[in-house]
Amino acid sequence: MMRNNWNIELVFEEDGNHTACTASLGGQGAPQLKGHGYSRRAPADEPDPQIGESIAASRACSNLSHELLEQAASVIEAHTNMPTHLIG
Repeated sequence: MMRNNWNIELVFEEDGNHTACTASLGGQGAPQLKGHGYSRRAPADEPDPQIGESIAASRACSNLSHELLEQAASVIEAHTNMPTHLIG
């Protein structure tokens, strides 16, 4: 049985009204991929960095999952020489 550990590192940049998050995939054998997500505070809302980080992180991880799925489809296409469409 083969066992790999992949990790996702989340890095945030905030300015009080906007939060950006980069989700980086790493670990032994992991594809070197990144996902990006953003959030914006509504002008009437009170500042709460945790909310902005949660939304931006969720979007970055979602983007990363799509990048990973697209890369997997490309690898399948390279092996089969046929178009591949993965749904996930």
